Amino acid sequence: MMKKLERLGDTRAPDGTTLTLYRHDGEYRIMVGAVELMSSRRHHSETVLAELACEPLRAVADARVLIGGLGLGFTLRAALRVLGPSARVVVAELVAGVIAWNRNSEYALAAAALADERVEVREADVADVLRENPGAFDAIILDVDNGADALVSGANAALYRASGVRRAAEALRAGGTLAYWSDRDDAAFEHALREAKLSFTSTHVRAHVTAGPWYTMYLARRA
Repeated sequence: MMKKLERLGDTRAPDGTTLTLYRHDGEYRIMVGAVELMSSRRHHSETVLAELACEPLRAVADARVLIGGLGLGFTLRAALRVLGPSARVVVAELVAGVIAWNRNSEYALAAAALADERVEVREADVADVLRENPGAFDAIILDVDNGADALVSGANAALYRASGVRRAAEALRAGGTLAYWSDRDDAAFEHALREAKLSFTSTHVRAHVTAGPWYTMYLARRA
């Protein structure tokens, strides 16, 4: 018997964009119109992004990490698996409904991770959190949208431009790492990294461990 696609709820971003949560045969996905923004079946790239950013902090006492974008919670869960017991993780999520979905224990999402004592959730624009916390973080992980081609909020694209990159760099502690998820190699974004005087590497990771499209993970540090 074919299992039905369940529409679990809708929510709106501050600019009016509608996000919809679906469930099908144990898989969850968030859609913007007909476009799949994220899926619990294809989350390998989000996991790898967090691992790349947090692995250098595994043994660092009182490490402080900022995650921009909660999504379906996979980046947060991966970070918590790597980080030690004294770490603190701030999650900045712009859309209140996304936080509510993840906190709902009836859904197989991130309720347990959000209840971790190391985690602080802020319903806020990550750009504001960056501005308010200069020199505060050992790692900043930005997976707020679909890369520079923002789907959820046009303001998210600013994070990938020169001014947004500089703001993120200013929120790092000495030796800190900026990690960005992008749906592709992005020459304009790479130029913005160079303009901010950051050195960077990129890694290509599939949506699923063995299948799906390839995405680009950028790691940047002060040159």
